[in-house]
Amino acid sequence: MDAVNPITAYPSAPRGDDADVLHGRTVPDPFRALESPDEPDTVAWSAAQDALLDSHRSQWRSRPAFQDRLEKLLRSGSVGTPAWRGTRAFHMRRTPDQEHAVLLTTEPDGTERTLVDPMAVDPSGTTTLDAWQPSKEGDLLAYQLSEGGTEESVVRVLDVATGEIVDGPIGRARYSPIGWLPGGKAFYYVRRLAPDLVPDGEEQYHRRVYLHQVGTDPDADVEIFGAGMDKTNYYGASVSRDGRWLIVSAAQGTAPRNDVWMADLHACDPAAPDLRPVAVGLDARVHLHVGRDGRLYVLTDLDAPKRRLAVTDPGTPEPSHWHDLLAEDETAVLDDYALLDGPELERPVLLAAHTRHAVSEVAVFDLRTGERLRQIDLPGIGSIGGLAERPEGGHECWFGYTDHTTPPAVLRYDARSAVLETWAESPGAIEVPAVRSEQVTYRSKDGTDVRMVIVSPGGDNPDGISADARSPRPTILYGYGGFNISLTPAYSASILAWVEAGGVWAVANLRGGSEEGETWHRAGMRENKQNVFDDFHAAAQYLVEHGWTTAEQLGISGGSNGGLLVGAALTQHPESYRAVVCSAPLLDMVRYEQFGLGATWNDEYGTAADPDELGWLLGYSPYHHVQTGVPYPAVLFTIFDGDTRVDPMHARKMAAALQEATSSGIAERPVLLRTERDVGHGARAVSRTVDLAADQLAFFAAHLGLETA
Repeated sequence: MDAVNPITAYPSAPRGDDADVLHGRTVPDPFRALESPDEPDTVAWSAAQDALLDSHRSQWRSRPAFQDRLEKLLRSGSVGTPAWRGTRAFHMRRTPDQEHAVLLTTEPDGTERTLVDPMAVDPSGTTTLDAWQPSKEGDLLAYQLSEGGTEESVVRVLDVATGEIVDGPIGRARYSPIGWLPGGKAFYYVRRLAPDLVPDGEEQYHRRVYLHQVGTDPDADVEIFGAGMDKTNYYGASVSRDGRWLIVSAAQGTAPRNDVWMADLHACDPAAPDLRPVAVGLDARVHLHVGRDGRLYVLTDLDAPKRRLAVTDPGTPEPSHWHDLLAEDETAVLDDYALLDGPELERPVLLAAHTRHAVSEVAVFDLRTGERLRQIDLPGIGSIGGLAERPEGGHECWFGYTDHTTPPAVLRYDARSAVLETWAESPGAIEVPAVRSEQVTYRSKDGTDVRMVIVSPGGDNPDGISADARSPRPTILYGYGGFNISLTPAYSASILAWVEAGGVWAVANLRGGSEEGETWHRAGMRENKQNVFDDFHAAAQYLVEHGWTTAEQLGISGGSNGGLLVGAALTQHPESYRAVVCSAPLLDMVRYEQFGLGATWNDEYGTAADPDELGWLLGYSPYHHVQTGVPYPAVLFTIFDGDTRVDPMHARKMAAALQEATSSGIAERPVLLRTERDVGHGARAVSRTVDLAADQLAFFAAHLGLETA
């Protein structure tokens, strides 16, 4: 790697006297000019940040080794759980040399065909396949592509037999479900109103549910739901297999609750469905599904923070008629279920997936009574997802599986023989390093028990070796803690590359996630957000106190809401960490609602429009807690200019604030900003993933003292 001349001073940021006066409080915002990416001063400052990054990156001696190892580990490829339509399967797969996974269909004779290949659509690799849904008969496929990381999905429909596009494009369909009607002539979907129909600055909101006739102009689509409701609402729309029941849901932003309606399409016009309220105004999540047996299945956390599965008749869908089929498990969260009711079975059964303290379990129950019949032995301590059955019934269920050393695989369970087998493995042959994973429990500031998984080099600290005899190692602590998202064991090239090089990687299951159910989530949101940061700091203390690492060898990493986490960590406890990677972060919590999709997150964080909630936000907002003269850790911010969820302005402003304030030397503990073009918050090409991860690991190695071969 060619050396770049060292830069001995930080670029001068455009600084002003901007401030907001909110509820009588003056909130300074000295680097507001950096909110606009196209202003000449911001462009010049950003270019100077690129040069500063290059001057440091050229000194990261371990980067080539990490780049090479990440490329090899990601040659595992990947496979996805199949969606069956009759005897035809639809599934994703990425081979070792592919930049993106492709969508395939497998015919009854075993013949595979590619239906959607993002690289064939766009060889630059910046187009991603965001979602797809076959028609009920499997002869048509609705799929959604977006470009440049924007996640601005465009819907098209293709004929599965010929590959010909027969409908679309339909724009403004980001995060849209597809609810096919039988026969494949029409589907329900969600689309935003046209920009000229909404107030300036609200173009990302104002969704509606429409009925679309395949092959017709989408401007003629019939709006069936959403008028007069909250502008930030997300909607769901699905149709039962027999075409009788339409189910529509609405959730205000990312709030942990939703409303649900049903319509009997056999008794009304599908273009004007008579939607009956099922669960409206409840502080709970409710998911409805009409089974082949005619029963309505209700997966909900109403009166059950770890969720339960209830049943009722679709004609009486209200909560007062619900009867528990699977009661809440006090120590495990119910994640998913599948119904196996083929006539070849002695009795119909239900597969249920639970997460117990962040580890997946699958068990079999009697479908009629809910009686537990058996536990399914999984390949290891890992994570499963996507329970999939045949829509017409049967005895088989497919689901994904992964753990720290197992690339994604698809398993198949046969209810006739009670046998679990591998249906598909990731296609690449790779050598996975030996690692050791253990789950520990530590105590947070308020006495709450929190769990953490620690991944270390294989054979390190075997049973019987005390903490006193353990050699501290360069360690990365990772967390998220928000939005009811669970961090469970999974194959990660970054984790394996770091641990193989001699480091330790720890994942803390903080409050705010879903690892212990909705109560755990709410204990880390809104006025309780500081609990998340306290949990994270306690994890760091545990790692040091138990001999895994030292403060000088400890780095922290997080992205998105996890970027907020590490931003709070480095401002609240700068002395506890040597290095920080902060990716696509939220950092200005006073103005976050005004950018990207921020307005959809105020039920998670609170809103600056409310004086009490402003107090919560200012209590921890990292940008507002940067203090002059503090020796801050080395920090690498990574941002993406196509990110339409979390605006890159957060990291620009925070980087400028830290560069001005830190008393740490620019050579020893720099504050760096890495800006990547034509990618966004979500999916990306494999080569882009490798480049980003190599920079992050090499940065950590340089500052935590990890030497690689």
